[in-house]
Amino acid sequence: MNNAGNYKRIVVKIGTSTLTHDTGKLNLHRIETLAQVLSDIKNSGTEVVLVSSGAVTAGVARIGFHRPTSTREKQALAAIGQNEVMKLYGKFFSLYGHPVAQLLLTKDVIDAPSRRSAAEDTLEELLSMGCVPIINENDSVSCYEIDFGGNDRLSAYVGVLCHADIVVNLTDIDGFYDSDPRKNPYAKMIPYVETVTDDMVTAAGGAGTERGTGGMQAKLLAAQILQEAGIPMMIVAGTDPKILYSVMDGTAKGTYFAGVAAK
Repeated sequence: MNNAGNYKRIVVKIGTSTLTHDTGKLNLHRIETLAQVLSDIKNSGTEVVLVSSGAVTAGVARIGFHRPTSTREKQALAAIGQNEVMKLYGKFFSLYGHPVAQLLLTKDVIDAPSRRSAAEDTLEELLSMGCVPIINENDSVSCYEIDFGGNDRLSAYVGVLCHADIVVNLTDIDGFYDSDPRKNPYAKMIPYVETVTDDMVTAAGGAGTERGTGGMQAKLLAAQILQEAGIPMMIVAGTDPKILYSVMDGTAKGTYFAGVAAK
């Protein structure tokens, strides 16, 4: 079904709701476990790129601010929180012997050929240097015209930029279901999706959790971006980042999107 075991370069995306406790504060144990597992995977010879949310929430926690209600508040909190998130990643990855590098993107970088090429070159050079690139949207200067609409889609564009073998979405749901499992106890997971259609995206609808900005529709849109480039994507539960070991050997429970464009 997939080329598990042959992944030479992976992109892993983790969302805010998976990075934080219900209190809104960062889940330090989960962040450290993620750094440990990704470091171990990197030690095995696979190059790793991490797309991480959490800046705004970290900013809220850092200064004891209320949940932002305006764009200005969100942008300022992202500037505060991005530093906090990177400090933690820098600390935890260094424990396992790997340097990290920060790259903040906006959609206009992807849309402008010269800037896109520069981003591709930077990623390639960072990986050749043995770094773990940690990427987020540049929320502090982003606006409607140049945002990605969430890190699900950002991770897809990053997967295309760095020619990843797979993009793994660590999230607060363990796969793609035929209906919302939070509302329907009889919902069934769909373990394999060959092609994501527009009808599937429309039917998904809905937003994410209170602390996150995504939702299944955003993840399906990400899968569509990737399938145009022939790159598979997998959605798995991010509660325990050690599930990434199962992704690598092809035994993980979740939904595998084959990355096959509709004919």
